[in-house]
This record gives sequence, structure tokens and C-alpha cells, in this order.
Amino acid sequence: MATIGDRDNQPTRRDLSADASSVQSCEVLDDLTKDNIKLLHRFTKIGTALSGERNIERLLEMILEEAKELANADGGTLYIMSDDKTELQFAIVQTSSLKIKMGGKGEKITWKPIPLRDADGSPNHRHVCAHVALTKETVNIDDVYQKEGFDFQGTRNFDRSTGYRSRSMLVVPMKNHEDEVIGVLQLLNAREGGSVSSFSPMSLEITESFASQAAIALSNKRLIKELQDLLESFIRAIAVAIDEKSPYTGGHVRRVAELTMQIAGKINAAKEGHFAEIELSEDELKELQTAAWLHDVGKITTPEYIVDKETKLQTIFDRIEIVKLRIELYKTKFNLHKLETLIGESENKALLNSGYYPERDEREKKLRDEFNFLMKTNKGGEFMSDEMIARLRQIGMTTFPMDGKAQSLLSPEEVENLSIRRGTLTSKEREIIQNHAAMTNNILRQLPFPEKMKRVPHYASSHHETLNGIGYPRGLTAEELPLQARIIALADIFEALTASDRPYKKGNTLSETMDIMEKMAKELHIDPDIFELFKKEGLHEEYALRALAAKKDLVG
Repeated sequence: MATIGDRDNQPTRRDLSADASSVQSCEVLDDLTKDNIKLLHRFTKIGTALSGERNIERLLEMILEEAKELANADGGTLYIMSDDKTELQFAIVQTSSLKIKMGGKGEKITWKPIPLRDADGSPNHRHVCAHVALTKETVNIDDVYQKEGFDFQGTRNFDRSTGYRSRSMLVVPMKNHEDEVIGVLQLLNAREGGSVSSFSPMSLEITESFASQAAIALSNKRLIKELQDLLESFIRAIAVAIDEKSPYTGGHVRRVAELTMQIAGKINAAKEGHFAEIELSEDELKELQTAAWLHDVGKITTPEYIVDKETKLQTIFDRIEIVKLRIELYKTKFNLHKLETLIGESENKALLNSGYYPERDEREKKLRDEFNFLMKTNKGGEFMSDEMIARLRQIGMTTFPMDGKAQSLLSPEEVENLSIRRGTLTSKEREIIQNHAAMTNNILRQLPFPEKMKRVPHYASSHHETLNGIGYPRGLTAEELPLQARIIALADIFEALTASDRPYKKGNTLSETMDIMEKMAKELHIDPDIFELFKKEGLHEEYALRALAAKKDLVG
């Protein structure tokens, strides 16, 4: 039998009720904590996904899809601010129940952008998305058909054409780190228990938080894209400037870059043979393209008169004209001396009066022949034999009096230039030309390329290296030459061989070029496997057709 004391120690009904309430509160609190943890985990995963997505179009799709999921919305529209900040452009439109996907990888959006100002220049507060962009404030609407102050005619037209019923709408500004609106996120028809409901305060708060996170991710991607575009434009501007240094090499860098990427594309597409297991990634292709555009950047240090040296005596001008002037002076001096001699000799008066001087005519004929020889030699189109060089030196030894001194017809430096066996460049000038590859390496190594482009200097500066180790500037061997450098080298040689007449050579036909490169491949001046692929895929023929079409366009 229980005592009074025992009864006092028993819990009362009120105590039991309080305990039950506390337990229930704890369970609710525990559920809320779990939900918050799940939400935090979800935000973390979304943040990682957004920051990791490299494709902007896919990023825009992800932003709208995740926003719909977080707010449990049936539909939505993502607007992006135009570059001039005058309008909102439709980026992504989705409605789950209607299976509508527009923008990104979906159907192309043809709807007109929403202007931020009316025709009279006043702010456009009629359209809710424009209003949100202008005010930077969120708008939450329970029913768009009942809301006054905004023009929802576009929404009504959409409903009429699809049989849809737009009701609740949540419109949130997307602001970057500088508090500038870069887009607007518009969600439609919140769903709860199978029916359409209003967007709750919690949904509003979550969506605003997500919009801020998405705006940062989008801003970062756009900034990276803008920096990449700037870098590419700068690289191409440098290439154009280098090409413009010479009227003979205009377009060379662009054509080499195009050929390089075509070869790389064929290597990636190969399903059999030497390149079947090789596939360059998107980053590797971008790195290769950059190197191809920059392969001749070292020519910025090469004097134009050497690059464009059309004749052996050309510097700022063709010095054959000075040689011609000396010969004319020599003839004049010789004739004056001869006249003075004849005048002093009475027996030669009849000869003087007749105007016929055999010695003079013979001398002039000889000088004409020698000058014609020098003109031919100066062009550099013919191989200089030992006999030709001996004749040249003999001409160089001819002197005539000038200001009391003996003046040579040719200076030692002119004899040296005219003695070039083939082409128009001296060995010293050829070294200066070849130095552009080393300068390309020196210049590019000063630039802080990102990690995924760190090999650009090596690829770009190795386009004159050979697999047999006799190339320049470093004499690399096959083991030291990566695939990318070999591709650029082949593209550079093919473009140079097929180019129109250069100062130092005539242009080759396509068949002549392929014969030359066939020999180069056998002697390991170029990669035989790449050349075989180049030939098999008909890239040389494609290039020839493009070049022919370009010439027709220029003529037309």
C-alpha cells in the first residue's frame, strides 16, 4: 500500500504532459536541425558544382535547375544583363510540367529582350523582371493574375498558347561582388502537396541566398572567359603585327595556326594507326593553338631589311644602284682621261673629230657585261659556282681614281654579299633570322602562363627543331620533341613552301611541296607519322583549295 510520501513522489498528469511536450519539441528541433544540415550540405554541393562547371551555357542551366529544385518550383526563367546594361536577355526558360526547355542545350530562344528603359528614357517598372533589376529588390507574388502594377501580358499569352496557369511567382536579383545586377532569377508556381501554392518566406530566403551564390559563380566564369578572350585577342594582335612587318609573310601566322589545329583534329579523330591511342584534351588543344599563334613572336626583334631581303645587296635599299653609279663614274673618268690624252696628241685630231674611240667602246661594252653579271648575281636566284665567284672577285679588284685615291668598283662587304652561293642571306644574316626561334623562347618565358599553358614557350620555340637533332635553336632530338612541337613544325614548313613568291625564292607548286616534304620526312627533318596522316587525310589538298578560293575572293 502506497504511503502519502510515495504518492507525493509520483509524477502528476501535468508533469507527464510537459515531458511529452518537451520530447516533441526536441524531436521537432532535431528534425529542423537535420533539415538545416541537409540544406547546408546541399548548398555546399551546389556551390562546388557551380564553381566547377567550365561551360557558361551549362552553368546557366544549372543555376535555374537548382533554383527550381530548392524552391520546389514548376517553372522558371533566367535573365542575363546585356553587356551595355540596357536590357535583360532570356538565357534559360524551363517548365517541368510542360517539358519545356529553352536556351542552353535546349531549343533556341527567339523572344525579344526586356528593355530596362521605355522609349522616352524612363525606367521600365512595368515588367517585373526589369523592376527587380532596377530596384535590386525581390518581388514575391501569390497570383500574377491578381497582382496590379505589373504588365503580365507576356505571361498571359504564354498561358493561352500552352493551356498553362501561371500563379505564384518569385523574382530575385542576381548581384555580383560589386552589388551590380548581372541577372534576374524568376521562378513560377511553387508546388506543395501536388498543388500550386505561394512561395514561402523560407523559399524566398533560400532562393535569395542561392541567387547570391550563383551570381558569384557566374561572375567568376564570365571574368575568366573575358580574360581568356582578352589573352587570345592580344595574341592574335601580336601575330598580325608580326605578319605586317613584311608584305611577303602577311597571314603566315594565322595560316600556320589553322593548319596546326586541323592536324591536331585529325590526330584526335584517328581510330587506327599510329595516333589511334592519342587524344589531346581541350586544355591541350588550347595550349597548342596559343603556341601556334605565338611561334614567330621572336621575329619582332628581327630587322625588316633582313626578313625582306630581296637581293644580296639590299639593306634599307638595294645597293646595286650604288654599284651602278660607281661604274658610271668609272666610265666618265676613263673617257675624260682618254679625251685629255687625245687632245694633247695632234696625230689623233682626226680620230677625235670622228668621235670614234675603239678603246672607249670596248671598255664600255666590258663594263655593261660586268654590270649585267652583277645584276644577275644580286638576285640570288642562281647557284654561285666557283667560276662565278672568281669573276666577281676580279670585278671587285677593278679600281679608278677618285679624289686622289683609288676607288674600287665593289667594296669588300659587297663582294661578300654577292658571293652568297644560294639565296640572298649571308651566314651572319641567316643567324639573325634563325635567332627568332631562340627569341621566341626568351620572350615567352617571361610571361606568367597559367599551369595548363606552361608548355607554350617550349612548343612555340621548337618549330625549327628536327627529329634528327640538326635543327635550331637548341638542336633537340626526337626524344626531346613533344607531339605538339612536331605538329607546329610541319604546319610551318608546309605554309612556307606553298607561300607565294618570297624575296628569296619562288613559290612551289603543291606537288613540288609534297615531294620536298616527303624527302624531309625520310631524313627526319619532320615527323614521318604526322606527314603520313597529313597526306592521307588530304589536308594539303584542302589547304590548296582554300588558298585558291581566297585568291579568287581577292581578285573578285
